[in-house]
Amino acid sequence: MGAAVALFLSTFVNKVDRKGRVSVPATFRTVLAQQSFSGVVAFPSLVHAAIEGSGIDRFERLAEGIDDLNPFSDEHDDFSKAIFGKAHQLPFDGEGRIILPEALLKHAGITEHAAFVGQGRRFQVWEPEAFARHESEAVERAKRDRASLRLAAPPRGGDGGA
Repeated sequence: MGAAVALFLSTFVNKVDRKGRVSVPATFRTVLAQQSFSGVVAFPSLVHAAIEGSGIDRFERLAEGIDDLNPFSDEHDDFSKAIFGKAHQLPFDGEGRIILPEALLKHAGITEHAAFVGQGRRFQVWEPEAFARHESEAVERAKRDRASLRLAAPPRGGDGGA
């Protein structure tokens, strides 16, 4: 059926220069290069002191989800402001870097280094020490709740294996 969706995997810590430039991990760039916008769409996480990142394709799907809400509801208005009003399209430069705006750096507490953390179809950018603390707690919760994790059924007409 449709093309396989590439995933953002692993964690990479990269240096942030004084101008806010940071290299996006090469494996992340490979996923993002397959999309209509050559760069990252980023906004402040609604859950953590981190930056949410994805390609434009996932961001468009997020927009569709918000559009499914009543356009005159508080929820629609709140999500539109909190996500779209604070989002940035960050194009790659010739060396595969993006410039993280000051507002995003401040939200995540990022100064000298940024941890790019794969989250499957999206990723997050954290201050590395804050992420280490969060990761430890998240792994403990995942171990505790492991019985609730299930594999999704293979798509119909798929090979059912691989």
